[in-house]
Order: sequence, then C-alpha cells, then structure tokens
Amino acid sequence: MLRYTLLRILGAIPTLLLVIALAFVMVHAAPGGPFADDRVVSPDIEANLNTAYDLDDPLPKQFLRYVGGLLRGDLGPSFRYVDRSVSELIGGALPYSLMLGAAAMSLALVLGVGAGTLAALRQDSVLDRLIMGFSMTGISIPVFVVAPALILLFAVKLKWLPAGWSGAPGVGRYVLPVVTLALPQIAYIARLTRASLIDVLGRDFIRTARAQGLGTATVVRVHALKPAMLPVLSYLGPAIAAILTGSVVVEEVFGIPGVGQFFVRGALNRDYTLVLGIVVFYASLIVALNLVVDVLYGVIDPRVRYR
Repeated sequence: MLRYTLLRILGAIPTLLLVIALAFVMVHAAPGGPFADDRVVSPDIEANLNTAYDLDDPLPKQFLRYVGGLLRGDLGPSFRYVDRSVSELIGGALPYSLMLGAAAMSLALVLGVGAGTLAALRQDSVLDRLIMGFSMTGISIPVFVVAPALILLFAVKLKWLPAGWSGAPGVGRYVLPVVTLALPQIAYIARLTRASLIDVLGRDFIRTARAQGLGTATVVRVHALKPAMLPVLSYLGPAIAAILTGSVVVEEVFGIPGVGQFFVRGALNRDYTLVLGIVVFYASLIVALNLVVDVLYGVIDPRVRYR
C-alpha cells in the first residue's frame, strides 16, 4: 500500500508543475498589466513599479523565481491589495470556501447515493423515471442559471431565504449557495449509483445472499452497496473539481467573501500574483484530493494496488 501511495504522489508532481507553468504563461500572455489601467500612474512610475515587482525581467527568469517562492511557501504579494500577501488573502477567504464546498459535497453524496439507490431498487418504475429525469435536468443546467433562478424563487417570490450573504445572519445564507453547487453533483452521483447498483444486484454473490433468506435491505446495505460505490468514489475527484470551479460563480453571485470572489477580482484587476496563487491553490487542492480518492480506491478494492 505504501508503494502504491508513493507512486501516486510521484505521478501527481509533474501534473502540478505543468498546471503552474501553463497558468503562469497564460496570465502573462494576457494583454495589459497590473498597473496599465491606473490613469493616475505616469509611464515612468509604471516602469518603476514593474522594476520593483520584477515584471520587466524575461519570462523564464520570472517563472523560476516564482517556482522558487512556491517551494518556500511564498505566493508573492498582491499588486492591488496593498501590504497584503496572496497567502494572507487566501487564508482569510479559505474558511468560507471550504465550508461551502464541504457542505455541497456532503449534500450531493447523501442525496445522490440515496436517490440512486431508490432508483435502482425501483428500476423502470415511475419513481425511477422521475429521479433520472431530475438527474438529466440537473446535469444540463449550469450553476450560473440555477443560482439566479433559486434567488428569484426562494428569495424574491417566496421570501423564505436571503438572496445574498451580507446582512443575512445564521445558516440560512448558506442554503441557496450550497444547493446551487450541489444540484449537478447530486444528479451525476444518482446516475452513477443507480447504474452501478443495478449491475451489482445482478451478480452471483447477491443471488446467493438472497437464497440464504436475507432481506432486500440487508442485501443492499451489507453486500451490494460497498462494491457499487466504487464508480462513485472514482467520480469524487472530478466532482470536487467541479464544485471548486463552480464556487467561483456562486461566490460572486451570492456575494460570499471566499477564494472564488478574489479570483474574479484578481482577473479583472490583472493581479497576476493573486490569480496565479489561487490557481496554484486550487490545482494543489484538486491534485491532493484526487490522490486521497486514489488511495481510498486502493483500500476498498485491493486489486487496484497490484495492477
């Protein structure tokens, strides 16, 4: 198991370096610069600022310097938030994003696995068709459409929930953002669970368990659900990535002071280091979580470790 884990870690390092390199090149290839749109800044002052932040050095030299800072845990200073480092900005916003993402992922797992199990046990019934119809709808509609629709219905029309983050006390302000992020993942997980559970329920060991007089609930809970969760477990990596990328839109729509909102502001302000820092943070988080999923997959299915 240790060898399997070490191989996964070694395989993740080149992926992370490639993401950092591509993000660095794309950010610096964008037109303009962090000080280009400040009308009060003269060309001489702008040149001095570029020199102070080493922006006039060749791109390869800037990249090597940036990677060296990353190895020391330094994401650099923000160009727009004076006297604030990128690490400080991300650290202050991270609790909101983590809470939002964790709640959305938990809700997606509970409702997705539950709905998929019900659909598999009632295959080709009205309930099955309703769940699969909802799943197709959830997959098809993007979060930037779902978010305004939920605000219009539950905040403006029904007035049950707050429309935004500011001025909304308690957990009520989390409901609409969490549901918005969770809906597509509920749909995907429900479809995966249904297909996998139907396949497992048709296998020989399940027929043997039924022949021993075990009830349906016991067969599903004890014998079928664990092997049926392997495709769902494999999907957790892409699901977490989708939630992280979707949170950029959701945080902006609902005014949540999370990492995603800083990413949007950094992109609009051409704050190179802030955008790069958040990309590196998201990429590192996704790679780490995918690594955890791979290791868990190896724990649940030992055959994976010996391929």
